[in-house]
Amino acid sequence: MKKYHLFLFFSALLTGLVSCSSDDNSGGTEEGTAKVAVKLTDAPGDYKHVYVEVEDVMIKTTAEGSEEEGWTSLEGVNKGVIDLLSLTGGVSELLVETEIEAGYLHQIRLVLGDNNTVVVMNGEQKQEFALKTPSAQQSGLKVKVEQELEANAEYTFILDFDVDKSVKSTTTDGYNLHPVIRMGVEENSGSIKGSVHPTTEQTLISVQNATVNASAYTDANGNFQVHGLPAGTYKVTATPAAGLGLNVSTVNNVAVGQGELVTLDAMFLDGE
Repeated sequence: MKKYHLFLFFSALLTGLVSCSSDDNSGGTEEGTAKVAVKLTDAPGDYKHVYVEVEDVMIKTTAEGSEEEGWTSLEGVNKGVIDLLSLTGGVSELLVETEIEAGYLHQIRLVLGDNNTVVVMNGEQKQEFALKTPSAQQSGLKVKVEQELEANAEYTFILDFDVDKSVKSTTTDGYNLHPVIRMGVEENSGSIKGSVHPTTEQTLISVQNATVNASAYTDANGNFQVHGLPAGTYKVTATPAAGLGLNVSTVNNVAVGQGELVTLDAMFLDGE
């Protein structure tokens, strides 16, 4: 793979975090430790593969100082290249799981290496291109947490990477990466899972309400799971690929509670 240098910082605002939130942004801590995990999960994209190289996951525990001060690498980061499009059907990739000092957590930063590529199909042939990041995207984009972490509690942050919106082709340079992600906290959000028939082709699953627009692909067995959904009522839509002679299937008024996993009846894509 062609190499290039990329440090990527994802930007998203977390809402509805665990119940004991704090308005104190001074960076103070409390005794004990909290268990923190960061996971990467799927989002659809019209590509064969999208590979990103994870180099580090960092945290900042104070809002004071400059934007580049106070960052600490988490221990035990699972470094390496991940195919984002392999994270379908409810699969997620654990980037790190560790204990940190309880107290205020200001931001999380994900650092990527230089081995990031996209594979597209040109007829029957696969073509691989380096993923380039415009200079404006290479610095200053972070994940805001702004949460007080309680001692002896567990927190799982889920990064839902929207490949379709993040990877853009250019007329001269091949492909650029403009990261778009949706962030959720597993303990404070719900999930919707289900299956689609027939299962011969990947199907796009969209989960929407007035404030949330989440999506995923089905896996090879037609299964899907959408994580990190705030409590609410959603419309779930299964959209087959064009040209298959199949209709869209929709389930309305799917209620999801905090921390709840909702399993839908099978969705059938009846022929036209």
